Amino acid sequence: MINQIPVLFCALIIDRAIGDPKTSFHPVALIGRFIGWWGRPKIYPSVFQKSIGILGWFLTVFIFTIPFALFQVFAPWYLYLAGAPFLLKICFAWRALEEHATAVIHAVSEEERAQKASLLVSRDTSVLSGEQNLSAAYESVAENLNDSIIAPLFWFLVLGLPGAAMYRAVNTMDAMLGYTDERKNLGWFAARMDDILSFIPARICGFLLLIIYALKGRLKQACHIFIRDRKKRPGINGGIPISLIAGGEGILFDKPGVYEIGEREKDFRQAGTSIIKTVRLTILLFCLFACTALVLLVGAPKMYGI
Repeated sequence: MINQIPVLFCALIIDRAIGDPKTSFHPVALIGRFIGWWGRPKIYPSVFQKSIGILGWFLTVFIFTIPFALFQVFAPWYLYLAGAPFLLKICFAWRALEEHATAVIHAVSEEERAQKASLLVSRDTSVLSGEQNLSAAYESVAENLNDSIIAPLFWFLVLGLPGAAMYRAVNTMDAMLGYTDERKNLGWFAARMDDILSFIPARICGFLLLIIYALKGRLKQACHIFIRDRKKRPGINGGIPISLIAGGEGILFDKPGVYEIGEREKDFRQAGTSIIKTVRLTILLFCLFACTALVLLVGAPKMYGI
């Protein structure tokens, strides 16, 4: 268990140094194509779609997770320490998330801004204003603080590499199938399992954000928007980081015709740098607290002679 600490910090360094390789052979891209292959509602009778969704879920998780599990079980300790940071890096995306958001804010035209924002969200960005596209980009950053970073790292610390891989596969299926359109029946199980596996990490993420905004003197505002707006966001987890960041930063996340979360004290050009800094601090605090907990868990049995 204690080996997870150097693996975690080395993986973070790798991510900050090189980010995600832009290749169609990235393991997450490959598993995404596999999900796209079986996750087509039109090829199944509606009566079978829920069952197919469950079977597809288990098959996808197994295929993606088993190489990570085999490496963790059979790799010698020195090979594990050398290879595990790269395998863990596959399962989260910190630098890439920041790069996508930065690309939106630095777009030279509204058309380019809409195109860049469309890489982060599923809504039709071509009909949005410039500020609404910035809102979509930074809302994705807020939500993916948990989904793309905190949650996979949490499951790594709990279950090792298989835990991180499992969560990455589950969240990818939810991102591709967890909608209320024609994919509703096929993706219902993926959406529910993503809710379950994200439940604890999302609340840890929320707790860390409360600490940060308390230090920034914005705790009252963050709590106000959290209490008022967190349930506007569909699902039981995504509204937590989104509402806290909206209140803590004094911004308005606007999804036209669906919801508004927060209050506009400043625009996203003014708040963007602070949002990114908050995300970075949340990740570092999580790693610090988590590694401290691991050390205490390892040391406590020895202290009491267990």
